[in-house]
Amino acid sequence: MYVITSEAALLLDIPHRRLLDLLKKGRVKGAYKSGRFWLIPLYNGLPQIIPGKRGRKGSWVKTILPKKIIVHVNRNRIEANKNKSPEEREDVIAVKSTSKTSSKHQNQKNGNFYTNHLEIPYPCRIIYRPNKPLHCGAHLWIEILGENIHKLKSQQPILKI
Repeated sequence: MYVITSEAALLLDIPHRRLLDLLKKGRVKGAYKSGRFWLIPLYNGLPQIIPGKRGRKGSWVKTILPKKIIVHVNRNRIEANKNKSPEEREDVIAVKSTSKTSSKHQNQKNGNFYTNHLEIPYPCRIIYRPNKPLHCGAHLWIEILGENIHKLKSQQPILKI
């Protein structure tokens, strides 16, 4: 799993600027730049910082890994929308999280909401597990690392060409 610099700084409990300095010096294990963003791998839930040769030893705070945000398409809503007019159709993309956030999305309940368009500004992964579905029954979903569900934009499509 990869995270961007703002999330890595939160995980390490260090300032964002300090993390950028460590990245420029090549002291973050496995990190690489993709376009204008740094992608930082997680090892046991945290980025690995390579110790410096001089100065005092770093004391990185071990924080709890943020909860995952799960995105999946609700198959039942797609079936129900077939016989409805465009105005009556329900949103079919489910964004679910167990973290409590104060988002103002439509159809939101307990950190969950539905939409028809979703932009994902974070590194994510697509998972297909037919033998071990989620508790909601989803066999295919997208996992996003982070608790800031309110930063997901539900007005733009995922892919921009």
